[in-house]
Amino acid sequence: MKATDIPFVKHIEIKEQNNELSLDFKNDVLNHIETIHAGAQFALAETQSGLHLKSLFPELEGKVIPVLRDAQIKYKKPAKEKIIAFSSTDEEAVIIFKSQFEKKGRGSLQIEVKIKDINDVLTCQATFTWFVQVL
Repeated sequence: MKATDIPFVKHIEIKEQNNELSLDFKNDVLNHIETIHAGAQFALAETQSGLHLKSLFPELEGKVIPVLRDAQIKYKKPAKEKIIAFSSTDEEAVIIFKSQFEKKGRGSLQIEVKIKDINDVLTCQATFTWFVQVL
């Protein structure tokens, strides 16, 4: 399933371009101070982390169930413009995950996400821990 086909992702209209997700600044996702709602930023970051996980292990698609196990997020600046999500993973963590997964058919992996607005202002950063298990 494409990340942008997930019903909630569709609902808030997260868009994908070149494996990066973005969210437009629009009334439907604003909070009481007219900046992008923390929940909308979380949804963007979490979805980006899942997309990143999928890109790391395309051979596992349809063979595993990835479930978000833990999330930590810190909001840095108000999001007053369109925002874009950027994800990364430590290479050593990928090696450890592969080893765990090969031995046990399951493993955990942390993915870092930064959300920046179109002016390169960091609005939030997050760490998502995914638990992946063979179907």
